Amino acid sequence: MIEFVLDGRSKVNTYVQLVQQVKQALRVGMLTPGDQLPKVRDVARSLAINPNTVLKAYRELELEGLVEGRPGVGTFVKATLASAPMSDQAELRGDLVAWVHRARDAGLTPDDVTALVQTTIRASYPRQEEHA
Repeated sequence: MIEFVLDGRSKVNTYVQLVQQVKQALRVGMLTPGDQLPKVRDVARSLAINPNTVLKAYRELELEGLVEGRPGVGTFVKATLASAPMSDQAELRGDLVAWVHRARDAGLTPDDVTALVQTTIRASYPRQEEHA
């Protein structure tokens, strides 16, 4: 089950952070169709946020067709965002964990690692041209 964490320093809205975390979990196979998301009141209590914020995030995910709410039961995953087979992702994740440990040992902070990864991704993937 997913465990939400909020970044208080982020300029990203709280509900968007929740949506992003669910999408990340769907991409890496932490959540799969049929899994139940945490109850709204449990998330609100653990993060000390308004339950309406959690509801807004869950509604956004529902509008995107990723989850479905079942009245009185909870919210369940309907779709996945994983593009590579889980076995491939597991191997890549292992490589990434080793790399992150090397980066930490070299003195890089989490923000340094994030910046390095983001700039590398931008340089390594072809630009998606906008079609107007």
